[in-house]
Amino acid sequence: MNGTAVEDAKRTVVILFGGRSSEHGISCVTAAGVLNAIDRERFDVILVGITPDGATVLMSESDLADYQLEAGNLPQVAANGTRVLWPASTATREISVIEADGSMRSLGEVDAVLPMLHGPYGEDGTIQGMLDLVNLPYVGSGVLGSALCMDKHVVKTVLADAGIRVAPWRTITQSQLERDPSLASRVDEGLSYPLFVKPARAGSSVGVTRVTEPAGIPAALEIAFAEDRTVLVESGVTGREVEIAVLEGRGESAPRTSSVIGEIVFTGRDFYDFEAKYLGAAGVELALPADVTEAEFTEIRDAAVRAFEVTQCAGHSRIDFFLTAEGPVLNEINTLPGFTPISMYPRLWEESGMGYSELITELIELAVEKRPAY
Repeated sequence: MNGTAVEDAKRTVVILFGGRSSEHGISCVTAAGVLNAIDRERFDVILVGITPDGATVLMSESDLADYQLEAGNLPQVAANGTRVLWPASTATREISVIEADGSMRSLGEVDAVLPMLHGPYGEDGTIQGMLDLVNLPYVGSGVLGSALCMDKHVVKTVLADAGIRVAPWRTITQSQLERDPSLASRVDEGLSYPLFVKPARAGSSVGVTRVTEPAGIPAALEIAFAEDRTVLVESGVTGREVEIAVLEGRGESAPRTSSVIGEIVFTGRDFYDFEAKYLGAAGVELALPADVTEAEFTEIRDAAVRAFEVTQCAGHSRIDFFLTAEGPVLNEINTLPGFTPISMYPRLWEESGMGYSELITELIELAVEKRPAY
């Protein structure tokens, strides 16, 4: 937008959360954290939830007031009879709601959508494609970057081709295994134990199993196939688990990274699973900032920026590495990283001098500035 008066005008932002994936509850808590921190002097907020079966409903702030992550009691977007309607065409950015009684009213023009979604049908390019169709600006990567980074097999193939080190892996599909059940006994060929068996398109460590011997592979495959029809079997990498935050540059500037990295320190847990990430389970500590040399930080930062650009990411990403004696090995690119106030991505920026509220503002302004992408 041009002109100081327009730039200073209050923007309207949709916080979009929930969704059809197994990470629905995490998304709800993330949305509540963002709602509490967003700068209300700069932004008006419309809350749009997606129920587990895909209904898009209008939510109120009171609905999110009690959202918190508790073991066995994750929050969920409830069907309330409303339906949010996205713009009818690219000629408008007006969204509307059909109320439970069947009446319709306008919710006004929207400047940007802030997807706080995780997993399939939110982090994988599907929501991004829908928003692109009606030319609504949104925070984060576009269709290609989102879909690419969501698929662990494809993104590792692209990264390896670009000369970025990744862990050795093999991929197996459910249909392959059904045609040839003996594949389960051969899928570890050429790999090193412990293995990590994980769904190709899931996040938050959902469906991931650490396997220390061949006998554990069939059960691990069954758990992973419950989340996705394609599964990766990866060699375990000996190294420190470190993470860095990447933020798209303004204008034509290069991507920015946090000035520190974080480290996942294991004190009694085998890996950084769902319970440790979100439910405060014992056995894992976060070191912020991580104790690394300047040379190690530079190598991680440079690999992260290169990966961000190679995979055509936009907005923000948290990029996870194993720091080995031979240098960093990229583990995952998270295009919609955990974004609660205590999540690693905002904490990395806080350690770098950018607070949670300021980070939310920057992401929204990036979305408005950068869209449309084509």
